[in-house]
Amino acid sequence: MAVFHPIDEMDVTKAIVGSFMRQFEEYAKSDVIIVGGGPSGLMAGRDLAANGLKTLIVERNNYIGGGFWIGGYLMNKVTLRAPAQAVLEELEVPFEEAQPGLFVADGPHACSKLIAAACDAGVKFANMTIFEDVVIREGNRVAGVVINWTPINSLPREITCVDPVAIEADLIIDSTGHDACVVSKLEQRGMAETVGFGAMWVERSEDLILEHTGEFVPGLIITGMAVSTAYGLPRMGPTFGGMLLSGKRAAEIAIAKLAERAAAAK
Repeated sequence: MAVFHPIDEMDVTKAIVGSFMRQFEEYAKSDVIIVGGGPSGLMAGRDLAANGLKTLIVERNNYIGGGFWIGGYLMNKVTLRAPAQAVLEELEVPFEEAQPGLFVADGPHACSKLIAAACDAGVKFANMTIFEDVVIREGNRVAGVVINWTPINSLPREITCVDPVAIEADLIIDSTGHDACVVSKLEQRGMAETVGFGAMWVERSEDLILEHTGEFVPGLIITGMAVSTAYGLPRMGPTFGGMLLSGKRAAEIAIAKLAERAAAAK
């Protein structure tokens, strides 16, 4: 029978606090900050980190994965339309063909594989962390995000004067789903206009979201369902191929833009 190494409770506390604070300090400046840890954010993060970019995902919940865990109508099956099943193959997630061009997989399996792939690539996470505002630099370029602990929002108003902190990055990606939190904050500040997402139309939505994934304002790339809110595109419902491929596209755009900046700086 195994005998565990002797430690004190304070040793556990010091290990947690020390490791957390070292990482928090290191990621006060990243190459890319992704706001929202759903499927498009995870996909983008994995590809960015795999290309050697320092990538942090900020997630307001205590779990990562968004709706990818539970699929539609609280039934934990996720669907993808061709050609997005290639992502499932890449992640080694079992799936079946429900009908020609439509594939179904277990949400927990697909989501956990994607989270693991992002972690393996080097993505770091700040979960239970809520986006509050943007950091703006010259030319109205988005240069960072203002964050706070998610539980702060649950405190009574008379004791919620807990100042947030800011973290910076060369690029920010809004992957916050229909809420489009970063884009919405820019709209509040008169720096952007959004339309709000349209009624469901799966076949049109996924193609349009992929087509419109890109830099929304300088320094801010939008991906996934945030794209539908920003441009008034149809919602897609519980099919996830568009979100995953939009995340891939966001990473490609970010990599290209950072390469351009690096070349211009030489």
